[in-house]
Amino acid sequence: MSLLELIERADERALAAGAVACLDRCLPLLAGPDAEPLRPLWASCENGQEWAIRLAAVRTAMEQASVPDGPAALVRAMLGAAPSDFAAVPLREWADACSLVALRVHGRFDAPDGDVPADEEDRLKAARSGEPSAVGPLVAGELERQVRILEILAETTGTAGSGAGLRKALDLSTEGRRVLRAVMSRRARGRS
Repeated sequence: MSLLELIERADERALAAGAVACLDRCLPLLAGPDAEPLRPLWASCENGQEWAIRLAAVRTAMEQASVPDGPAALVRAMLGAAPSDFAAVPLREWADACSLVALRVHGRFDAPDGDVPADEEDRLKAARSGEPSAVGPLVAGELERQVRILEILAETTGTAGSGAGLRKALDLSTEGRRVLRAVMSRRARGRS
């Protein structure tokens, strides 16, 4: 099943966790290596309990972070666009937008010079639709993580293991964050 199909079929829990996971993997652009400012949102993904309160707290905390233009600003904007309502329609729109931003961010680090390829939109649309696409290794890895997270959450919805499904999603997200942090570090060393 394609990423877009998974997003379309996902429930509130999967949509919220999928979107938070996308932002979580992009945290190296906004926060230090040990910072986990999105943890409170992860705690609300299971059933939406205190979602709006925790979202407001996370936004306030993240406003403190210095954000340059470019990919970091996209990630900050997605946090700002998060719906306060824990409902399928607004969460689906947000999850779709977060998915695309995370893929774009990873695409910037796939490009040696960080430039946006002229056909980025077409490539990402094809990749998200499940069609073969010439995307770089970071985008391919991010796409795979997004699909896997939504699959795990769909498999565990309404089961006794639903909390374990969220834990697996968080673990996959943490792995993706480490990958992006390593790429950013390597790129910074290459410039110096």
